[in-house]
Amino acid sequence: MLVAVSTQKQTTGKTKEYLDELAFLATTLGVETIQKFTQNLERADIKTYVGKGKLEEINTFVTANPVDMIIFDDDLSPSQVRNLEVVFKDIKVLDRSLLILDIFAMRAKTAQSKLQVELAQYQYMYPRLTRLWTHLSRQSGAGVGMRGPGETELETDRRIVKDRIAFLQEKLEKVDRQSMTRRKERDRLVRVAIVGYTNVGKSTLMQGLSKSDVFAENKLFATVDSTVRKVNMENVPFLLTDTVGFIRKLPTTLIESFKSTLDEVREADILVHVVDISHESFEEHIEVVNKTLVDIGAADKPTILVFNKIDVYKPAPQEDTWEGEEKPAEEEITPESTLSQLKKSYLAHKADQVVFISAWKKENMEELRNVLFALVKQKHFAIYPNWLDLGYSAVQTEE
Repeated sequence: MLVAVSTQKQTTGKTKEYLDELAFLATTLGVETIQKFTQNLERADIKTYVGKGKLEEINTFVTANPVDMIIFDDDLSPSQVRNLEVVFKDIKVLDRSLLILDIFAMRAKTAQSKLQVELAQYQYMYPRLTRLWTHLSRQSGAGVGMRGPGETELETDRRIVKDRIAFLQEKLEKVDRQSMTRRKERDRLVRVAIVGYTNVGKSTLMQGLSKSDVFAENKLFATVDSTVRKVNMENVPFLLTDTVGFIRKLPTTLIESFKSTLDEVREADILVHVVDISHESFEEHIEVVNKTLVDIGAADKPTILVFNKIDVYKPAPQEDTWEGEEKPAEEEITPESTLSQLKKSYLAHKADQVVFISAWKKENMEELRNVLFALVKQKHFAIYPNWLDLGYSAVQTEE
């Protein structure tokens, strides 16, 4: 069951959309959503996230239906989690961050990403440990001037988690240094990083540009580990990186833990920002990604804005302003007409370099290759001004 609150900063429409995304996140973990609850409040209740009446309504539904888990769309404070667990007893209480952390844990394949996820999980867990031993602190003998068994257990637990965090941070620092060394070895090649909201088709685009087998799936965070491939265009080599997708309300512990993975974005020469144009909130997705790029210090790089999935794009219906006796016949919608319409729209001016494609259908990929190669070539010849004089011809080659 999913629960969200609409506030002055978050409209009812946005809340519905966020819950749909939360349901998609749950599906990625194999969790089936059977009900969604929303409430309009000035701000989330400090004790139980939702108000007393809505809490009773949710509890009534939970009692009458087979609910194993309640997922809240925002981060819950330790006290909110504790109060909700008292109300819902044996039912799991999760918030959005914990759900995303679980997905990352499931998707992580390399030793580095597993360390990053584990660190993020412990950092999330540490301030919430207070609820784990509260039943012990109520035992007789615990009072003023006396150290109760609950406090002892809690302090022990905190120390264990704190030590584990320190150990993981030290281990990740070594891995980061190794990653930095590998990236320095690649410094003489132009680096291109594919970025974007989760599930916009980055990995499918990576497959198309690099002619390599990269895992792609219609699920959120299908890619957690960054993938690097060497690509040749007209005998000019460059490195292409597929990175982890961004999302609204991405846990800050994940951003901190995935520092070395995000370094692939920070240290790239060119960014390819992929957008799912078929999604009704694609413009908000652009803002989320741009804000994240600002947060990690990568917003000032040459960027190609790639609107993907034009094959399933449905333009907004136009108002009928025809005043004649006969309405002209509607133009048949074809890939060519859709592409032509998009190129004339305001979206074509969203950035200095804008391309409309379908990575899945391989539509208009040649234009993207040309735009990308023009930027790569400019960067490459700045590094190797005598490249052609060294005997490398500029003949088009197939990778």
